[in-house]
Amino acid sequence: MSLNRAQLASVLRMALPAVTLAALLAAVFVRQPMAASYFGLTLLFNLAVPIALAAMAQMLVIALGDLDLSIGAFVSLTACIGAALLPAQPALAIAALAACIALYAAIGALIEWRKLPSIVVTLGLSFVWLGLAIMLLPTPGGRAPEWLIDAVKFKTPLAPLAIWSPLVIGLAAHFIVMRTAWGAVARGAGGNPRAVERAGWPLMRIRAGVYALAGVFGALSGLTLVGLTTSGDANIASRYTLVSIAPGIIGGGEITRGRRSPLGLPRILSSCAPPGARWRAARAATRARSSGQAGR
Repeated sequence: MSLNRAQLASVLRMALPAVTLAALLAAVFVRQPMAASYFGLTLLFNLAVPIALAAMAQMLVIALGDLDLSIGAFVSLTACIGAALLPAQPALAIAALAACIALYAAIGALIEWRKLPSIVVTLGLSFVWLGLAIMLLPTPGGRAPEWLIDAVKFKTPLAPLAIWSPLVIGLAAHFIVMRTAWGAVARGAGGNPRAVERAGWPLMRIRAGVYALAGVFGALSGLTLVGLTTSGDANIASRYTLVSIAPGIIGGGEITRGRRSPLGLPRILSSCAPPGARWRAARAATRARSSGQAGR
């Protein structure tokens, strides 16, 4: 059965991330074959999990026709909470994370209520997140709890955790967004908000829920990031704002209302690190393997 033009475009959109990732990995593996080892893949995709979570948060906001310019500062704040409060005061840390997510939801409701441009609101919100992070952790420091460090550095069979985790994240988000009634309404609010409102669904509640879910993904991104770095910094994820947009687009999203593709986001591994970082990681894997063979 032949595909029509719309179906073909959808298939090509879904195939683009996989093709991009395969091409980049092929170039790296041809140049440095040792990068295909378990250790080499760990170095290549070390920061894949926090970036995938941040990109998922950005994708949800983009699907509403908005753009979140505060996600980088938010991830930094949650990382500071994980480093400064979580080890000694876990209850306070959980309450602080819940309060941040609630504030995220309130910002989404405010944007819908006052019909404000999301870019302006989230840009101002980024300074709020940054200020709170600096107040909590004025200088780099703190210490991630040992259980969090062990969790993010757990060695999984066949491939590193950084490969498996984005797949699980993508499947979970796909189920929430594409297979639940709430996800259908949220996608409708992004595609045709007036029709959703005429059907009796409150747009303010929908937008608040989407922003709250984005806040959950952002909080998880910060916690996984501090687990990998083992300490916190108020500017630890300052680049995540722009980094989260590119994977969201490459992974299948579009800056148009209502279009999102959670299953494409696991393939954002192709943009998790700049090309120079990939080559350095590949060389490091080769040197480590060579040193190990020389030691024997």
